[in-house]
Amino acid sequence: MMKDENPLSSAYPREEEITTGISILVGEPKAAIRSMAWPIFVAMFLLTMYNIVDAIWVAGISSDALAAIGFVTPVFMIVVGFGNGIGAGVTSLISRRIGSKDKKGADSAAIHSLILALVLSVVFTILLVPLAEQILLMLGAEDVIGLMLDYGSIIFYGTIFFIFSNISYSILRAEGDTKRTMYVMAISAVLNMILDPIFIYTLGMGIAGAAVATILSVAVVSLVIVYWFFVKKDTYISFNFKDFTPDFGIIKGILSVGIPASLEFVIMSALMIIINWMLVIVGGTDAVAVYTTGWRVVMFAIIPLIAIVTSLVAVAGAAYGGRFYSKMHESYYYSLKLGLIISLFTAAITWIFAPQITLIFTYSGESAHIAPTIIAFLQTMCFFYIFVPPGMMSGSLFQAVGKGVNSLIINLLRSLVFNAVFAWAFAFVLGLGQAGIWWGIVAGDIAGGMVGYLWASAYLRRILKYEDKAKAKATGSV
Repeated sequence: MMKDENPLSSAYPREEEITTGISILVGEPKAAIRSMAWPIFVAMFLLTMYNIVDAIWVAGISSDALAAIGFVTPVFMIVVGFGNGIGAGVTSLISRRIGSKDKKGADSAAIHSLILALVLSVVFTILLVPLAEQILLMLGAEDVIGLMLDYGSIIFYGTIFFIFSNISYSILRAEGDTKRTMYVMAISAVLNMILDPIFIYTLGMGIAGAAVATILSVAVVSLVIVYWFFVKKDTYISFNFKDFTPDFGIIKGILSVGIPASLEFVIMSALMIIINWMLVIVGGTDAVAVYTTGWRVVMFAIIPLIAIVTSLVAVAGAAYGGRFYSKMHESYYYSLKLGLIISLFTAAITWIFAPQITLIFTYSGESAHIAPTIIAFLQTMCFFYIFVPPGMMSGSLFQAVGKGVNSLIINLLRSLVFNAVFAWAFAFVLGLGQAGIWWGIVAGDIAGGMVGYLWASAYLRRILKYEDKAKAKATGSV
């Protein structure tokens, strides 16, 4: 009998089930990272462009409107974070099932993930919509509470769309299909940019119009995804609810990564709340407006890194599922090297063009007075970029292999421990004010990144030794 040249054929009864995405996912790690990362980069670039454009339109209302969104953002990040966090668990589990040639298990994991999305959406909507005012008042910005409610109370109604779309993106990425995620995320971003000025200014809705535009754009994307999954049915993952059986082992597998990953977003939201609180003390709501606006640029600069780590979870997860530990090693260090090169480039660009970037957000008379401070913020955050890759790549490696708690610990150290403590010490103990808070974030990022790198490197050394021993045993050399 002729040996089958396709290593996947034993797992998939029909050759047509092996999609291009699957071939990329289980192929050469460096090529897989590059092939999967660039569509994610394009999609996130457009989404971040929307965030910047959104800030530009809102800046035309007032600096208080910018600050109001800044106060709502941490709460909103918890909602999106749970969607992204459970999504990380979904990507990890499905990619590992694919790597181990278990298509039925991958399909079941995808169905379970959609059920979890529905449950999470109901819970968050019940909690946030009726309690919006009380929650926002707890953030300590009574001066802009009216604007916060105008924006936040509407955004919270769109919870189901945000969570469903994020988990759906994770399913597609798990099977190596990042181009589809690029298409729908691009649709959302472009539609948002078109709707923003219409609802904010043409219809006279102000800051509430920005919230409505955001919800409508994500709702359209959710409908497109539903069409792909349940009507067109041309994804590798199949959704057959007739044969579905609840499996708490699968739920546990998703949540073992998903809950820690979700808590990472809660931690980031908590950090933002703490930072906002410290900024109000040292500089009032203008300091929050500076941080919120400048942080949009920071998030824009690290888009390529997010694209790389998102790809790393799927590629390393598939390698781990197939017990190709050397591929895990290769994918991690290649991602780290690529991330460092990109970070150095974006840091230089941000430093040089900080004044021009700032002008985008301070074109109106209401916001012009915070321009010099935003420039200073951006030129400080350049140093933050450089030390982001070690922490991000290390956390994603642990997510890929199902060790979500390890990733959580790394981010807990980076955020609530190092960032918050250093920011407090620099601002209040050393008396550096809001600039001290910025430098504290940089110092915390450096410390957290180093801890993550050392931990991930030690883990990879151990698992490679295990692979070497297994190979030696199989060849009879031990």
